Amino acid sequence: MKRTTTSSWLKVMAGTAALGLALTACGSESDDTSASDTETSASATESSSAASDTFTNDECANGDSVDDTFKAGGILPLTGNLAFLGPPEIAGVGLAVSDINAAGGVNGSPACTQILDSGDSTDMSVSTASARQLIRSGASVVVGAASSSVSLNFVDALTDAKITQVSPANTAVDLSGYSDFYFRTAPPDGIQGNALGNLIASDGFSNVAFVVFSDTYGTGLRDVVQQTVESAGGACTYGCTGDGDEFPAGQTTFSSEVSAAINSNPDAIVVLAFDETKAIVPELVSQGWDMSATYFTDGNTADYSADFEAGTLEGAQGTIPGADASQDFKDRLSGWYDSANGETLSDYSYGAESYDATILAALAAYKGGATDSATVQANFAAVSGATDGTECSTYADCIALLDEGDEIHYTGPSGIGPIDDENDPSSAYVGIYQFDADNSPVLTTTVQGAKAE
Repeated sequence: MKRTTTSSWLKVMAGTAALGLALTACGSESDDTSASDTETSASATESSSAASDTFTNDECANGDSVDDTFKAGGILPLTGNLAFLGPPEIAGVGLAVSDINAAGGVNGSPACTQILDSGDSTDMSVSTASARQLIRSGASVVVGAASSSVSLNFVDALTDAKITQVSPANTAVDLSGYSDFYFRTAPPDGIQGNALGNLIASDGFSNVAFVVFSDTYGTGLRDVVQQTVESAGGACTYGCTGDGDEFPAGQTTFSSEVSAAINSNPDAIVVLAFDETKAIVPELVSQGWDMSATYFTDGNTADYSADFEAGTLEGAQGTIPGADASQDFKDRLSGWYDSANGETLSDYSYGAESYDATILAALAAYKGGATDSATVQANFAAVSGATDGTECSTYADCIALLDEGDEIHYTGPSGIGPIDDENDPSSAYVGIYQFDADNSPVLTTTVQGAKAE
């Protein structure tokens, strides 16, 4: 059911000072000192409250049916080159179901989770098997996959079965408007690509090389970054659109790609990869590349403190779509994961988006009065604010408004705007990160972009 998309994302203006035209900064600082003090006090109170939360790990049992249970399925990366995203995404779904049940479930029906492995794009049989299992057992919603290519592997099967899919992390532009049963709580790559391209331009770099894998996510994001750089007067020197320089996902050695990229005399290199990054970075270092002129995106803007010698990535930058969730939410997310798995989270990427995907699906079921997936699909956009409802930020508060007959606009920790007619967020945030001396990404600023009409 693929259809052509005509929407485009507003460009991010070059330079932090110019972001206000298409984007508005989303920082934690306040111009009002007393307001800032109040927020700090409230945050401390919330964190203390989060520590005392009672969490439940509500896994679906054999025989649970969508006729009387809200079943939150998941096809998430338990293995493969995106496995580092698995824990925060699983925690997002699990915490949401815990909160749903704490508020009385969905019209009195309990909620549960059934999380299965997505694997990665090097072995599509993993996600195929997981999708088939969820189709057989039934699901009110399927949260996942993290990889756009993996989602494209099974989205048609879920659509044919009329099962609503909500990805917390897919960003490929090819998925905009792909299916009536496919939604996402992460923005398409237009906004991230524009943000990264303009970050590179504002840093004074004009000639850019790409080390990119042959994947819907990688090539789609490369195309947007390249277009943005060229629009700012720059040029692509290697790995450009149409040149055929992409490497296959899962490749393990990169001396030829890195040599070709460096020999093209770029000012900056953009690495678009997943776990392959752990082999690409040492090759860049060994060939003498200045790592502070290296850029990453959400697929590899990760904590490499245990992988590389201290200082290896210091000064390099990357982008991750999504708002920087509050510390209270992060504490609750980690608290749930600890209660369920006996360990805390070290990464929070797409945890908020996974939480919101699950809460929105449950609110859609509540609004429609049933827990089957067709009901979720029919009401998903409405509860996100597409019908100009009253704002509410928790499941409990939102169902109270629904009980009063109100339309609602759920505003969750991911910070996305209402779902549009292509089942994308109409607005979203992108975080810009810089790697410190420990090779860990540190948030430097967050910008919000709106999808163009």
